[in-house]
Amino acid sequence: MLKVQQGHRDAMGLLFERHHRKLFGFFYHLSGQVALSEDLVQTVFYRMLKYPHTFKGEGNFMTWMFHLARNVWADHYKKLKKMPTQEIQEKQAPWEEAGAEADHEDHLSLLQKALHFLSPERKEVLLLSRYQGLRYREIADLLQCSEANVKVKVFRAIQDLRKIFQQLEKQHL
Repeated sequence: MLKVQQGHRDAMGLLFERHHRKLFGFFYHLSGQVALSEDLVQTVFYRMLKYPHTFKGEGNFMTWMFHLARNVWADHYKKLKKMPTQEIQEKQAPWEEAGAEADHEDHLSLLQKALHFLSPERKEVLLLSRYQGLRYREIADLLQCSEANVKVKVFRAIQDLRKIFQQLEKQHL
């Protein structure tokens, strides 16, 4: 990103190659929509080009990138004047393999459904910590809270996810 700030716009292609899948996964798990997720990823990279000066180089690039992603997510729903509904998405995620074992597929499907029932705040902290692999310190910087607070949020999100998953599993039997 520092090279982009210096005017080397071609470095943005390398950043895109390295990070677009992480952003897509983040948006897809939040929205459940492939096309919307792709659009939001593009918006994040557009903002990186438009506002490169906001990256100070002092912190982690991933933290800054997900800060932009969170803003893009919030702006998208402000524009629509609604927050995302917690609908269950029946479609298969694009990265899941069709030929996987039935039990494994059932568990993944139930986990995906359970994730959609979490509150947006809990879903976000789980996605950042478990799916995107950000460290608690990075998430704390992103959410502007303490690292201990992030640990509590992740713990509570996992507890809620477990409860929802177990309820869905009972219904599935």
